[in-house]
Amino acid sequence: MDPTLWLSVGAIVVLLALSGFFSGSETALTAASRPRMHQLEQEGNARAGLVNRLRERKERVIGAILLGNNLVNILASALATSVLINLFGDSGVAYATLGMTVLVVVFSEVMPKTYTLNHADRSALAVARPIAALVWLFGPVTAAVGWIVAAMFRLFGADIRQVAVGSSAEELRGAIELHRGEDSAEQEDEEVRHERAMLRSILDLAEVEVSEIMTHRRNVVMIDATLPPARIADEVLASPFTRLPLWKDETDNVIGVLHAKALLREVRARGGNLDELDVTQIAARPWFIPDTTTLFDQLQAFRQRREHFALVVDEYGSLMGVVTLEDILEEIVGDISDELDARVAGVRPQPNGAYIIDGWVTLRDLNRQFEWRLPDDKASTIAGLVLYEARRIPQVGQVFTFYGFRFEILRRQRNQITVLRVTPPPELRRPFPKPPAPQPPGAAPPAPVPPAAPSSAS
Repeated sequence: MDPTLWLSVGAIVVLLALSGFFSGSETALTAASRPRMHQLEQEGNARAGLVNRLRERKERVIGAILLGNNLVNILASALATSVLINLFGDSGVAYATLGMTVLVVVFSEVMPKTYTLNHADRSALAVARPIAALVWLFGPVTAAVGWIVAAMFRLFGADIRQVAVGSSAEELRGAIELHRGEDSAEQEDEEVRHERAMLRSILDLAEVEVSEIMTHRRNVVMIDATLPPARIADEVLASPFTRLPLWKDETDNVIGVLHAKALLREVRARGGNLDELDVTQIAARPWFIPDTTTLFDQLQAFRQRREHFALVVDEYGSLMGVVTLEDILEEIVGDISDELDARVAGVRPQPNGAYIIDGWVTLRDLNRQFEWRLPDDKASTIAGLVLYEARRIPQVGQVFTFYGFRFEILRRQRNQITVLRVTPPPELRRPFPKPPAPQPPGAAPPAPVPPAAPSSAS
């Protein structure tokens, strides 16, 4: 064969390799992890910084890569056609078309893109400098092409500047939902589920209002400020909470917040004599906040004021409940219990996959614990959701089906739903927990479990 033909074949091989480089570079730069590149740049990696700069100029980068890729593909196809025409005559055109299609698809598209897609970060760092040089080299050409494209769009009345861009928060939510553990063990699944719940809760801080997580006023331990000092001290000692609102004349008239440590300090200073103790003098001023305050704003307010306790009021100034710093932290990390907390058992699983749930249990707690998707924008508790969807006060024994869940009213106190049986869809049901192992003969009986009660302010 003529040496010129051998040179042409060698040139085709080089051009196919360049085509594979351009195709792989495009995939690598678009698939590389943005957070990973940002972190590497913060650590001083110059190539990662170059990747970030290229991604900021993605129109120029894509234009340069496409220009180079089409240039080498067309040149390789032309050379292949020339070689095969010399070997096979006019039928060489068909052979060149078929052969180059297979070679370009396999070796210049699928193979490089598959590799760089599975090693996106490493590939992006490797091609950053060559692609940056290519963008600089083809800069005038890509700018001219971009101007022509924009002019054509304007000619047809299209505005390419109006680009729909997804919010960063939505991207984070999508990444959280995709987060899965590598092991399928049940324990690891619970850990990963808890991690996802924590991350979702952090993103929701700016959207959730304090009225959705507060302790309702009927569950708040409050003290009448007109009681004898000894009686007040007894109630403080009997309560598991350190901060207790003081009211006078009526419960809506909160005049202060009594801290157990302040009371103890005053009692000691008086030598245990409580006859002339005025609790209103040692109580802190109450801090009232509107029920529409978001958790993010309230968390910032807690930090700025260096306080942990606030009273929630509605638009008419009526007391709705209390919210604490611990309530907001529990919204992120889950339940935080100490040795004085009453055990909360508002949700009791049943062998058939259903749950017996107290009406005061919040929808956010249920969604976080079981990864349900019950809407919490119209009601904050499970009982409130049933009332909202039913549009009436249901009777005991009535059954409703909303959002794929079955709600059965088990108990009602006046106009309040107190207990429900909730049956989730089959795909959301969890295995019934195994009963505790039997105690050996002579072993001490287990400690009694306190009755279910909603958590209150601390």
